Amino acid sequence: MENRPQWGTRAGFILAAIGSAVGLGNIWRFPAVAYENGGGAFFFPYLFALLTAGIPLLVMEFTLGHKYRGSAPLTMARMNKKVEWLGWWQVAISFVIATYYAVIIAWAISYARFSINLSWGKDTEGFLFNNYLKISDNPGNIGGLVPEVFIPLVIVWVIVLGVLIKGVKKGIEVANKIFIPALVILFLIIVIRAITLEGATQGLEAFFKPNWDQITNPEVWVAAYGQIFFSLSVAFAIMITYSSYLPKKTDITNNAFITGFANSGFELLAGIGVFAALGFMAVQQGVSVDEVVDGGVGLAFVIFPQIINTFPAFNELFGLLFFVCLVLAGLSSLISIVETFIAGVQDKFNISRTKSVLFGGGLAALVSVIYATKSGLYFLDAADYFINNFGVALAGLVEVVIVAWVLRELKNLQSHANGMSDIMLGAWWRFSLTIITPIVLGYMMVQNIITNIKENYEGYSTSFLLYSGWGVAVFAIIIGIIFTSFKWKQSVLPLSKKKEVI
Repeated sequence: MENRPQWGTRAGFILAAIGSAVGLGNIWRFPAVAYENGGGAFFFPYLFALLTAGIPLLVMEFTLGHKYRGSAPLTMARMNKKVEWLGWWQVAISFVIATYYAVIIAWAISYARFSINLSWGKDTEGFLFNNYLKISDNPGNIGGLVPEVFIPLVIVWVIVLGVLIKGVKKGIEVANKIFIPALVILFLIIVIRAITLEGATQGLEAFFKPNWDQITNPEVWVAAYGQIFFSLSVAFAIMITYSSYLPKKTDITNNAFITGFANSGFELLAGIGVFAALGFMAVQQGVSVDEVVDGGVGLAFVIFPQIINTFPAFNELFGLLFFVCLVLAGLSSLISIVETFIAGVQDKFNISRTKSVLFGGGLAALVSVIYATKSGLYFLDAADYFINNFGVALAGLVEVVIVAWVLRELKNLQSHANGMSDIMLGAWWRFSLTIITPIVLGYMMVQNIITNIKENYEGYSTSFLLYSGWGVAVFAIIIGIIFTSFKWKQSVLPLSKKKEVI
């Protein structure tokens, strides 16, 4: 009999899946991407991408995990032993992402503390780079640890590994039942306050005003697919792993729709809150909204502290709420990311969960220390760009091609999902995964390769990118091959009927 852990409730799984999908990118990436790609007009390609790539991919990964009852490597090996390497490649990608994702949460913890007395001052950019991160002039010069980053980083790992040691039901499920409702409530408070500020209407008008000319621009459609793809936690082992803990009777397709639309709903909410605040900032500075729009680290740790500085009242409280939201969104995602390689190691080497957490999670924690150095931001920037564009995106393309074209598994997966779901999968699902998704992801990959051949990312030196960018992406593939070379215990791979019904 299989003793694989299970979610305590369906709601527990859905909250965990939503917690994985809703992360830092929803808050600081989506608003800027939408604004730069047609504003209100962007929502049409975005919704189309959700229905033709996002949800179909979620359904596919939920079904894979549920049918084959394993971590990504075990699932791939049970589907076909020749593609086990793909599962390990995805696990290695998650490992890399976990190492730097943790440090961003550490920054958010620090900024939650800074917001209590607005200690970032008026020059928020100078404070971030010089006072807090103590950025080195040379990207390759590690320059020693930054204690102000290292200490909250330790706190992050203590929380994450503590939750994971408790297991799926008592750890991950309980944590997400606290984190996700708290995140939504706190962010709703932020949004309600933001839309009542002077200038909020200008910000919202800039966000929602449609630029219909952009609808015919293929780059806008690629941006929509890219946003959906990167925000749903597909293609790096998370959803396969989480769905492997589902009980036999579960509505796979409905779960995917709920997760996909909940993620997009939060992105829309984030866009409203962010642009209402940006509109307020623009009015305060006497400039247009487009002059204050930013995304990524700059939005969260430079622009938002500036906005908080100029709030008419309760500046400290607003700052605390915002950065606590970043912490909650980050923790729920990081827990899911780390779970992928913990489950993979546990399945392959048949060790206890505690040992797997201490080995896999502990190793990730040690590696993450490099991002708490004076060159940490440079390493993070390069690793994030290359592991996403030549790791996650490429692995997603390979996964879809292998499942849909090489192994021709879609009809089997469709039959499995339809056998327990209220929403029936049909030709639209197979067409999306066999035609639309591979074409879009393939186009994205070609464009990424051309761009990076023409010029170095962010003007970094070739030598720096060889080990901090390209090297990281190649490392993930090599690790996948190495772990595949270890043999499974004979009793692990067969998936008996008794095991399948547990």
